[in-house]
Amino acid sequence: MKKSVFTKKYKKLRELLVQYRDEANVSQVELAKRLGTRQTFISKCELGERRVDVVEMMLIADALGIDPVDVIKELKKVSD
Repeated sequence: MKKSVFTKKYKKLRELLVQYRDEANVSQVELAKRLGTRQTFISKCELGERRVDVVEMMLIADALGIDPVDVIKELKKVSD
């Protein structure tokens, strides 16, 4: 099994996080404030320079007002 960061599903996760943030009309700076972190954390996650774990994904989803289960459902549609 290859590392998850090199899969189509992980790329889709990053794309979804950007998409949901954009749809919520939330900047990286605002999302970082909501999470109590820095904008660079958000940027690195979205660019794939930092791995997002499941707990972080849930926190990001909550901060954007989306259901983390919806994110997972979208990822299940992607074949690797």
